[in-house]
Amino acid sequence: MRIGVVGVGRIGSFHAQTLMGLDGVESVVLADADPARARAVAKDLGCEVAQDVEALLRAGLDGVAICAPTCAHAGLIDRAQDAGVTTFCEKPVATDLAGTLLIADRVAGGSVPVQIGFQRRFDAGYSAARAAVASGSLGWIHTIRATTNDAAPPHASYIPTSGGFFRDCSIHDFDALRFVTGGEVVSVFAVGQNRGAAFFAESGDIDAAAAVLTMDDGTIALVSGSRYNARGYDVRLEALGSKDSVCVGMDDRLPLRSVEEGVDFPSAMPYTDFMERFHQAYVDELVAFTDLVAGRSETQCSVREALQAFRIAEACDLSRRQGRPVAMGEVGG
Repeated sequence: MRIGVVGVGRIGSFHAQTLMGLDGVESVVLADADPARARAVAKDLGCEVAQDVEALLRAGLDGVAICAPTCAHAGLIDRAQDAGVTTFCEKPVATDLAGTLLIADRVAGGSVPVQIGFQRRFDAGYSAARAAVASGSLGWIHTIRATTNDAAPPHASYIPTSGGFFRDCSIHDFDALRFVTGGEVVSVFAVGQNRGAAFFAESGDIDAAAAVLTMDDGTIALVSGSRYNARGYDVRLEALGSKDSVCVGMDDRLPLRSVEEGVDFPSAMPYTDFMERFHQAYVDELVAFTDLVAGRSETQCSVREALQAFRIAEACDLSRRQGRPVAMGEVGG
């Protein structure tokens, strides 16, 4: 098959390299808003290059991976739908709820499927936690705790177009909550703070957050995160049940230091960033995409699934700004 990649920044270049090594992928064609960058990456990887997105979508593609900045996602999904090309798109679908709803309706009425990039759905730990919950071996779940903490903040230029902490960072935890439990969030209460670099507040964003979410079966979910976790990249999810409890992310690379006497766990070097922590999940995500392109499977993370995670993020941001609980019924979708 012939796969296009739009956007060859860090994640786009990584996806292109991964696609080049997958069975069934015969060629990869790159395009970027900066044609010179696309040519340079194509030369390094041995890919083809298109002058622009229009030329890329005319290049006889079987599928296309959208790895451009968030502000371009909705328009590129729309163009891929017009071209009849099966699409993978990094999250989120759009920068706002209205745009996400429009694309969800567009894809629902389209002729080709779209897979959204929530890579934790393809991580072995999250899949195991989902299986444990579904099996009933944990009993009834009373609490879910999920956290995402960056080892260092992103560059200041990224924040104004990121969508904000809940839509950019915690949205992975929101999707993971739904994926692991199979349930839906019915209400949220969220708070945030700024104690780091000024550029977060200058963009109306926050650098740390926490939210209490109530699920439709009464389960309490606690979601937190920060842009400042100098010990290392920390992503975990705990499912605490009436019979047993499990944790994703509790391995020897956990970026915590025990102060208990005689305890040397964890002792290995922590992960530095999301690409290192979820390397295999990213690969498996693209394997699933090529299966989708080949017609061997259905999409494993649809636009509608991504919409629900975005709605939770929207509700949390509204709660944080207004200082009150927000029912999910207040957020359209």
